[in-house]
Amino acid sequence: MLLRACRPRQWSKNLLVLAAPAAAGVVDRPQVAAQVLGAFFVLCLVSSATYLVNDVRDREQDRRHPRKRLRPVAAGELSPRSAVRVAALLAVLGIAVGSAIAPGLGAVAVGYLALTASYSLWLRHVIIADVLAIAAGFVLRAVAGGVATDIYLSRWFVIVTACCAVFLVTAKRYAELREHAGPRPMRETLRHYSAGGLRLTLVAAAALGGAAYIGWAFTRPSHLVWYGLSIVPFLLWLGRYLVLIGTGAGQAPEELILRDRTLLALSVAWGLLFLGGVYVGH
Repeated sequence: MLLRACRPRQWSKNLLVLAAPAAAGVVDRPQVAAQVLGAFFVLCLVSSATYLVNDVRDREQDRRHPRKRLRPVAAGELSPRSAVRVAALLAVLGIAVGSAIAPGLGAVAVGYLALTASYSLWLRHVIIADVLAIAAGFVLRAVAGGVATDIYLSRWFVIVTACCAVFLVTAKRYAELREHAGPRPMRETLRHYSAGGLRLTLVAAAALGGAAYIGWAFTRPSHLVWYGLSIVPFLLWLGRYLVLIGTGAGQAPEELILRDRTLLALSVAWGLLFLGGVYVGH
């Protein structure tokens, strides 16, 4: 029950800690692999703390949702007081373990908790800020992998990561808006969003992310064949996702990526070409 409340199915988002070490071509080193695993564990601890607090805060609303009503707090299987206590323990443990691995990782854990607390208490009710806050959470996950392994994070890495994060979060909002269209949508902030505005944000985030990725690829002339070829599946992936969003998909990005064969194939193709540039090109 407690494990379900910590939502292990959502921990796949924490795999972003692999991004920086993989891009640097050092993730296969034993010491780096251990540091990455530690960073993943820390993110699982602090994100689980966040999930528990959010479940306590949203328990009444969750009870009216066909799927979320099964969450332990909403279902009455876990008391709000117990959930808050466990969340506090996980948060403290996450900061402590992160600081032991690397001071910067401990700082990222604190920043993640501060960001998610601000989101739960305030930013979730502010349009645009709610999207940026969630996207920042994805960026912090990627940054955690870099600080844990002492890898320099280039501006290209941060820009591409941020743009893709905004793209995915905006797509989620767009899918929610389509599903809950009406006078009283499930999420309060959805009332203040427009389909046209979200579509414009999606296109802008995809365009900026694609341009940044192309710019980065062409700064690697010694590996241009691999990285240049990786541009194709990257851009096609963004285009395919936009098409799927138009059909109403996108509320659960991880499920959509794994379910759609085209997205999955493009993901694999991009990964192989990118890793080819990292490892074969060296």
